[in-house]
Amino acid sequence: TLVDKLTAEVRRAGERVGILAVAPPSPFAGGAILGDRVRMQTHYEAPGVFIRSMATRGQLGGLARATSDAALVMAAAGKSLVVIEPVGVGQDEVDIVRTADISIVVLVPGTGDDVQALKAGIMEIADIYVVNKSDREGADRMVTSVEANLSLQHFGEGEWRPPIIKTEASAGRGIPELWQAIRAYRAHTAASRGRRLKARNQFRLRDLLTHRYLEFIEHSLLTPESFDALVDRIAAREGDPYSAAEDLLSRSLKR
Repeated sequence: TLVDKLTAEVRRAGERVGILAVAPPSPFAGGAILGDRVRMQTHYEAPGVFIRSMATRGQLGGLARATSDAALVMAAAGKSLVVIEPVGVGQDEVDIVRTADISIVVLVPGTGDDVQALKAGIMEIADIYVVNKSDREGADRMVTSVEANLSLQHFGEGEWRPPIIKTEASAGRGIPELWQAIRAYRAHTAASRGRRLKARNQFRLRDLLTHRYLEFIEHSLLTPESFDALVDRIAAREGDPYSAAEDLLSRSLKR
C-alpha cells in the first residue's frame, strides 16, 4: 500500500516508475505469490509504470538473485525511479543495501517492530525511516525509540542523518513528505553516488563469481553422487570440510 501511494506521488512529479516486488516462492509452483501486486491495481496498466513480481527461490537476504539485473533493465528502459520491495527482512537479511541507492526501513507500531527498532542490523541500513500506520497507538513511542537509537550514533558535519517520516499509507498521509525526503537524499548524495555504485558493483561481481564457481564445481568436477559421498565422509569424521574445499580448489585450478 505504501509503494502504491508513493508511486502515485512520483507519477504526479512526472517520473516513470519501475516496481520490483520480491515475494516468498509458492510452495507448489515455485513462483511469486502476487499479493503485493494486488494492492497496486491502480497502477497495473498505468502508463509510465511497470510492475514485476519475482520469487526469492531460496535466495537469502530478502531479494531474488535476479533482482539487481532486473533493476538495471528497468533503469535502461527509462524508469527514473525503480522501487524494490524486498521480502520482509530480519536483522541480518539486508542485501537490499548492496543493491539500492536508497534504503527505506518501514516500521509498523503494534506488531513487535518496536523491538525490531532496537536491532543493529536492520537499523544500520536505513537512509530514511518510515513509521507507517501512524494512526495506531504506539506510533509516537516508536518514533521516540528510533530517535533514541539515532542519538547513540555519531553523524559528522555534513553527514546525512536519516529522517523519520510518519505515514498513513491507506489515507495517503505523509507520502508527499516521504517523496520530499527521497529527493533530499538524492541531492545530498549526488557527489558520492559514483563511490556507492563502485561498492555495489564490487559486491555484485563477487556474488556472481561465487555463484558461477559453485556451478562449475557441481557440474564439471563433481556428480551428485560424488558430492553426496564427499559429504558422507565428512559426516562420518573421515574427512573435514576445509580439506575437502582445498582439494576441490586444487582440482579446479588444474582444469
